[in-house]
Order: sequence, then structure tokens, then C-alpha cells
Amino acid sequence: MLNNQKSVTRKRLLLLLLLGVCVTTPMFAQGAGAITDAANSIKSYWGPLKTLIMMIGGIVGLIGGLRIYNKWTNGDQDINKEILGWGGACLFLILVPIFVGAFFGLN
Repeated sequence: MLNNQKSVTRKRLLLLLLLGVCVTTPMFAQGAGAITDAANSIKSYWGPLKTLIMMIGGIVGLIGGLRIYNKWTNGDQDINKEILGWGGACLFLILVPIFVGAFFGLN
């Protein structure tokens, strides 16, 4: 008897969740106008954000370069993995603003 009640309760809960999703999805859908508004909002602050990303990337890259130099001068045998990770992170920081700018049509 207890298992039957749990099964009915689970079915009711699942039905209630499904109904909630079906009702709220059209209510929050804003269409193409929302995408245009988001693109315009991103365009307004993209320049300063791009500069901030590059500044943070430069500082972190300098610190990473110093760490690699320190390991290299101390004779660490695992330097190749560090160099590849550091180079990949620098490449990522250079390419992300380019791809985001191309995606949203920014300069």
C-alpha cells in the first residue's frame, strides 16, 4: 500500500513539474527582440571589457612566465607540461575576444 502511494505521489509531482515547465516557458520567451537587445547591450561595454581581459591576461601571463623561468633555472624535469599549459592559456586569452567579437559583430 505504501509503495502504491509513493508511486501516485511521484506521478503527481512529475505531472506538476511538467505542467509548470509548459506554462512558464511561453511566458518567459521574448523572441528576436531580446536577442537584439542583448547584442546592443554587449556592444556598449565590449571595448572596456576587452581591454580588461587583455590586462588581466598580461598580468597572469607575466606571472606564469616567471614561474616557468624559475622552474627552468632550478632544473625541473617537468617543464614541458608547464610551457604547454602556459602557452595554451595565452593563446586562449588572445583568441576569445576575437571569436566573441566576430559572433556579436563587434570590432
